[in-house]
Amino acid sequence: MTTNNQNNGHAAALAATSSKSYQLLIKGNRDWVEKQITADADFFTNLAKGQSPEVLWIGCSDSRVPANEVTGTRPGEVFVHRNIANVVVHSDMNLLSVLDYAVNVLKVKHVIVAGHYGCGGVAAAMSNKQFGLIDNWLRNIKDVYRLHAEELDAIDDQNERVNRLVELNAMEQVYNLCKTTIVQNAWKNGQDLSVHGWVIDLKTGLIKDLQVSSVGADHLGFVYQVNNEPVAAL
Repeated sequence: MTTNNQNNGHAAALAATSSKSYQLLIKGNRDWVEKQITADADFFTNLAKGQSPEVLWIGCSDSRVPANEVTGTRPGEVFVHRNIANVVVHSDMNLLSVLDYAVNVLKVKHVIVAGHYGCGGVAAAMSNKQFGLIDNWLRNIKDVYRLHAEELDAIDDQNERVNRLVELNAMEQVYNLCKTTIVQNAWKNGQDLSVHGWVIDLKTGLIKDLQVSSVGADHLGFVYQVNNEPVAAL
């Protein structure tokens, strides 16, 4: 039988471990600040003046794919939005707000959808298991599977099938970005804006360009193309 003393001891051990990992974050911050100042005494003075990134990164929330580290960029150079499996949903006001600010205020030149091989969200979407609230989010990826089911079902190896869906998902999210009024209006206004799809290989750290870059809406179906002409009364 477990005693109260044993329970208290276990709780104390968990609290000590949690506190240690938390304190390491604080120490890591101080070490990082010291390193930056050693390399450039004006680093934080300049950083505080504002940002002018040329890139919006829409990536997965996975802790292994941080935008700056993957691309070798510095703070202030990449504007970032992350969610489970780097999905672009037309009703996601969080993502749309980030996209609108990046395109219309920061005037970024590139929007990149960055997936990664071995994505847990994509793998979960390929099953029929129930995971909880996230099931509603994963349905967006299941829709991508439905669009490409014939190709995916022909792949026998499960890992290869997951990784191919990772690629197809990133491609579809590029397409979804291009369908937004935010991106299309920027193009109509002559803004220098490109949308790209990438996949990161965690085993090598290298980026694979999926060759689906877009600089205009000509490839979109008729019903997706934004027309700014006045709408007649119905």
